[in-house]
Amino acid sequence: MEWKREAPDLCVNALNELDATIASHFTLPEVQNLGSTSGCGCDFPHVTLTRGEWVGYVDVEVNDPELEASDRFNREALVTLLKKSGESMVELYGVWLDNDMPLSKPVNYREEISVSQILEPTFCFKERGFYRVIL
Repeated sequence: MEWKREAPDLCVNALNELDATIASHFTLPEVQNLGSTSGCGCDFPHVTLTRGEWVGYVDVEVNDPELEASDRFNREALVTLLKKSGESMVELYGVWLDNDMPLSKPVNYREEISVSQILEPTFCFKERGFYRVIL
């Protein structure tokens, strides 16, 4: 599923050579790059680890109907996509591409969640958080 600027939706792409080192974090044989409506993971609700604390999205008072609609769309589209996989469990790793942070850098956080937790308004992906999602 390619990302299209004129019709933003989730996108799924094969890993390129630069991204291939991320596969070392996964236990499953198939690893793909999954993006939100922004073409990357930025439109999935997320927090980053700063000075030992998770900060970001959850700290912002959201009173923006457009942002809330985008957030809801991305959560629902992700859950729908994961359920269509036909798998009983998938692995997700929330990582931001940065020249100063190699993709092989250790995982910050690990958690097993149910797919329905992604729909909860307070759920945020953690930077370099690795999730085993039970479908």
